[in-house]
Amino acid sequence: MKFEKMHGLGNDFILVDGFKEKLPVDLHNIATALCDRHFGIGADGLMVVLPSEKADIRMRIINSDGSEAEMCGNGIRCFAKFVHDAGYVHTDEFSVETMAGIMTPRLVRDKAIITGVRVDMGEPALERSAVPMLGPAGQAVNEPLEAGDTLFYVTALLMGVPHCVIFVDDVSKVELEKYGPLLEKHPLFPRKTNVHFLEVINDSEIKMRVWERGAGITLACGTGACASLVAAVLNKKTGRKAKIHLPGGMLEIEWAVNNHVYMTGPAEKVFCGEVNTNKE
Repeated sequence: MKFEKMHGLGNDFILVDGFKEKLPVDLHNIATALCDRHFGIGADGLMVVLPSEKADIRMRIINSDGSEAEMCGNGIRCFAKFVHDAGYVHTDEFSVETMAGIMTPRLVRDKAIITGVRVDMGEPALERSAVPMLGPAGQAVNEPLEAGDTLFYVTALLMGVPHCVIFVDDVSKVELEKYGPLLEKHPLFPRKTNVHFLEVINDSEIKMRVWERGAGITLACGTGACASLVAAVLNKKTGRKAKIHLPGGMLEIEWAVNNHVYMTGPAEKVFCGEVNTNKE
């Protein structure tokens, strides 16, 4: 099976062209094997390009643990560049079907060179039941939640996938390996959740560290950066447009007046190759 390896700010993916390649029946287990960084190609997830009856093209993404994700912000930028370069779309703006709905990426150019991708990520869902997060009706903003031996104050929302955002004074001091899995699998989140720790630098800049649902620590999370800006606005910590500094680089996020969140960032090809997906 031929593939292409891509990354968005170090959040890396294996892309497979479902139009040309014969996909394995057991795609979820294959994804886990291929994403293994010692015995496979190595990636945070596997993405498959497929035809769509609802949009210009369809994206499937499977996390490194074999679970399927509704959406991926860094992933959709890589996906957008891949399908454009492959000739499946012929305009700079097009529609992509995901399990979280129709997304609209637009290629960003410097003359003829593609320098990044801006994506309309849709509207955030703020009601607790939409996340979903157990508890009384309403929004979960700066709400106390105990995990392990620590009391956190969390803001939860749905940005295609569930997110739990926590503000701290210094993100470098967060024990992400300890608290990430505890919060991801906390009983209040029946579908689990992505976990983000934020350090607000000023009104338009945020430092962020990520524990992704189904992948663990990653260098960046696009949907998480979007959710984090929304959480910062809800907690009156920033304006509606900010630069989000992640370990892998920077994303520009805007929560516009039309209630849509827009993400702009890079998408880079690393290499392409062919892998044997037979189990023997």
